[in-house]
Amino acid sequence: MIVSTLLHDMNILISYLRPQAKWIILLLICALLSSVFSLLEPFPFQWISDRFFINHDGQSLVGTYSTEAFVKGVLMFLGVGILFALVARIAQTFQDYLLSLVGEKIGMQIYTDGIKKSLGMPFAEFENQQSGKTLALIQKVRDDVKKLGTSVIDVVFGSIVSLVFVIIYSISVHWSIAALYAIAMAVLITLSTIISRRIKKIQEKIVKQTTALAGNTTEALRNIELVKGLGLVKQESDRLDKDTQTILELELDKFRKTRFIQFWQGTFVQFMRTLITGLLVYLVFTRQISLGELITLRIFSFYIFFPLNQLGTIINTYRETQVSLENFTKIMEKPLEQNNETATDIGRINELKFTNVSFAHASAIENQFAVQNIDFAVKAGESIAFVGPSGAGKTTLVKLLIGFYEPQVGSITYNGVDKKLIDINQFRAQLGLVTQDSYLFSGTIRDNLAFVRPEATETEMMSALQKAACQSILDRAENGLDTQIGENGIKMSGGEKQRLSIARALLRNPTILIFDEATSALDSLTEEQISHTIREVSKSGEQITISIAHRLSTIMHVDRIFVLEQGKIVEQGKHADLVAQKGLYYAIWRQQVGKES
Repeated sequence: MIVSTLLHDMNILISYLRPQAKWIILLLICALLSSVFSLLEPFPFQWISDRFFINHDGQSLVGTYSTEAFVKGVLMFLGVGILFALVARIAQTFQDYLLSLVGEKIGMQIYTDGIKKSLGMPFAEFENQQSGKTLALIQKVRDDVKKLGTSVIDVVFGSIVSLVFVIIYSISVHWSIAALYAIAMAVLITLSTIISRRIKKIQEKIVKQTTALAGNTTEALRNIELVKGLGLVKQESDRLDKDTQTILELELDKFRKTRFIQFWQGTFVQFMRTLITGLLVYLVFTRQISLGELITLRIFSFYIFFPLNQLGTIINTYRETQVSLENFTKIMEKPLEQNNETATDIGRINELKFTNVSFAHASAIENQFAVQNIDFAVKAGESIAFVGPSGAGKTTLVKLLIGFYEPQVGSITYNGVDKKLIDINQFRAQLGLVTQDSYLFSGTIRDNLAFVRPEATETEMMSALQKAACQSILDRAENGLDTQIGENGIKMSGGEKQRLSIARALLRNPTILIFDEATSALDSLTEEQISHTIREVSKSGEQITISIAHRLSTIMHVDRIFVLEQGKIVEQGKHADLVAQKGLYYAIWRQQVGKES
């Protein structure tokens, strides 16, 4: 019953089992051999008892054989017993290896598919969930599947083989023994499955709380500077402790119910073993079975009932895995980011155009657009910038350009081809992006540069660093490109991190270079240095340069400036022209630099 329910509820697991079919077949053969030859081990003792001590009629055979015949006979049977045990141990060894192999293969594939699926989801999915939750769910399902596989093969499959073997043997000995075994198994498995449904509900709550804790912990560690800087360590510790306490209470509740199942299971098993022993003794007394058969069947009761004493733990593992797979299924059923795989190659991008583009977030009220009626066009060699107060739609505009969002109205075209008709990944391969936060990775300077272009040569990397004015970094880098940055390496200032980010963007030889608030978090001196770097890069005339800026001093050099207010373009032109208009741009300029035009 538990196996059929498992197969019914876990279709996604079956899809991962199919590619490993040949290994699973070998695994089941080894498990079958291990179980069968383990079950054969008691027979030599039955044969010794029935041949040398007491026969089926209850007559003593002691003294019937000579010492030499007795010793030879016993040694022969014991040798057969050793052979059975040896085959069982060899099969068990191969079973353990194959179980580990299949478990690791399936676990690795589940983890890989989960990560690939997560990376392929639309950007909005990451905006709407805590960091760390998805990873925690994927890791949980991988671990639970491996644990369940071990339980199913070692206990459930072994118990089924033992039950079939013992019932067949029992029928050959006496039908009543087989009937009693079958009734005991049916009652035990049915009741355990029914009671275990309550454990599943608790496990669902545990997984929910555990993934939430993973998300909270990830956020606390990621923002450790803020947490420690504001003296919020105790507050965060208390919050995480509260989450942990909730999980502890749920785990204890699950433990109590699991122990309850195990208690009545153990009691029922002991009762049935006693009942079966009583039946066997009666059958020996009435000379319907031999003393050797009683010994064998008594040992068999251990082979069957001992694994079933662990049924509570197995069902608990099954319910945990069931919940994990349901969560994993939800992840795998989420839609991927749309991409036109059959699109025509648009080649190097020379023109970008927004035509009457409007976009509203899913959570926005009706007709409340983040950006509205956006029209502009820019060609290779030109530089443009978008400015405006907070909430004007600058960030949304960048996400539309990159393809994170799809406009509800209007169109975005590259080289005259609508964005919906191009291969989005091919397009993004031509982007260079520098954001306000410098996303650097642990490792070396080379690792950080190679992240965006693994095939880049050292000469190309050094050229990108020179263009991004990273000389101060190179001067302190004892091992050149192989110098560690961050922890256990050179410490980098905010400006140096931003320069390295610019170098990384330039290494891609992008056709569209985007600076998204690239200097807003820097001091005035560093801002001027980075702004100079951006101006020098923009002069190359090889790409489209787009800047999103809060500080107007960083975009004075661009060809055109678009001023956003409440999602709309309200002004556009060069810096001097916009200042002369004395509109919104002029007001922001005066506020920032405090001078009359």
